[in-house]
Amino acid sequence: MFELGKGFALVSRQGHILTETCDFFIDLVFYNYILKCFVTVELKTEKLTNQDIGQLDMYVRLYDALKKLPNDNQTISLLLCAETDAVVAKYSVPHDNPQLSVSKYVHYFQLKKS
Repeated sequence: MFELGKGFALVSRQGHILTETCDFFIDLVFYNYILKCFVTVELKTEKLTNQDIGQLDMYVRLYDALKKLPNDNQTISLLLCAETDAVVAKYSVPHDNPQLSVSKYVHYFQLKKS
């Protein structure tokens, strides 16, 4: 991720969320002060699975319940994976949660030629 855009501030790497019974660690957590919301990012080196999307949905709900302030907008969550599966993405993303996004990331740097 070379550029996220405007307004992003890194909150944590391996962001820790503690519930009554479990510990969770989110790969990257940002706060966007323009959008006034948290943005969680999960990085996966394997092919997309429906469990990955369920995990992402849970992180959005946890952040909204435990970290979001009353004046903040809903948390947005991104899942960047090495290989996507359009069918898994289509049928696994909950229809009631438009804050989830799945995308494929590229494994190499594009070098500028001199």
